[in-house]
Amino acid sequence: MTPARAIVLQSPVPNSDRIQALVDICLLDDVALIAISGRDAFKLEAEVDWLIIGDGTTPERIICTSTHTDDDDQDALGDALCLARSFSGGMVTSIASWLSGTR
Repeated sequence: MTPARAIVLQSPVPNSDRIQALVDICLLDDVALIAISGRDAFKLEAEVDWLIIGDGTTPERIICTSTHTDDDDQDALGDALCLARSFSGGMVTSIASWLSGTR
């Protein structure tokens, strides 16, 4: 998988065991933003943030993260997509099937 400069995750993710691999790929491919929407988005953002930071000895491990929650999941997802498009010039990667292990 080669991600775009911005990725939108919808929480909860189908297979949280793959989050570490996703973060590693994003760091290698210079992803600028991981926008997270949906239920428990704040918890998933915290997990992603700690995976990005790692043990703190590699300061170049930087990816901006954001959470988007709303009473209406579609509005939250729309906000996340809007921000992601502004980071990436319109190209946003969908990775739901990759996270679920179906790809």
